[in-house]
Amino acid sequence: MTDLTTIRAALEESFDALEALGADLTSAEWEAQSLCPEWTVRGVFEHLAGIENALVSWVPDAANTPPPFGLAGTFVKEVADLDAPAFMESVRNVLARRRQDLRVLRPSDLARPSWTPVGPGTYGRFMEIRVFDFWVHERDISTPLARSTDDTGARAELALAEVEGSLGYIIGKKVGLPDGQSIVFHLSGPVARDITVAVDGRARVVDAVPVADVEIWTDTVTFIQLACGRINPQEPIDSGSIHWRGDAEAGERAARNLRFTM
Repeated sequence: MTDLTTIRAALEESFDALEALGADLTSAEWEAQSLCPEWTVRGVFEHLAGIENALVSWVPDAANTPPPFGLAGTFVKEVADLDAPAFMESVRNVLARRRQDLRVLRPSDLARPSWTPVGPGTYGRFMEIRVFDFWVHERDISTPLARSTDDTGARAELALAEVEGSLGYIIGKKVGLPDGQSIVFHLSGPVARDITVAVDGRARVVDAVPVADVEIWTDTVTFIQLACGRINPQEPIDSGSIHWRGDAEAGERAARNLRFTM
């Protein structure tokens, strides 16, 4: 589990990034379509701030008791008729209260049994997922608006870790790589690394293999957005942002079937 210092910093940086992104959006940008089909840019802000509103002052006491998510809907209703400046003030107020929560958080709190979006876990695990959620949603906004983002650091590492943790399922079930074969993803950055998956009875991430059957090259942002179903695989395939060698059929199947969440 990620340590408290890293979790706190990553969440605070996520809040800062969202506030900075919303500071100077035009009316057209607020109403622009995000990468989430059902949400405009403003809808993404409402979603993120709404969930944080439900988390204000909430500390889990059982793994089967979720936060009061009704407060997310309450937030959305309360801000529905606000203009952009007033809306952003409401967002900032929620995030300020969450920053106060983070300041008094203790390491032992991260170990508390907690509901999480992926099943029973700990509060620390839940907060790792919140960092991932912010990272992905920030790019749901910035990508269609052609706004720059900081794609390095602990937030990016935690976002990538969420995808890496699901790669066994993705390669084994979604891609269907046969038993005895392996694939390596060469991520060029901003978080540069090689991630290898081998199928030996079941697909799992391994340190390395002597020779991979498939090698795929792409960048971290494209990789995560494909895994989250945010972009059409044909676009990075056509642009060369993702390409492969080795087993050509398996490489293309992998490039087109990384999506495990949306």
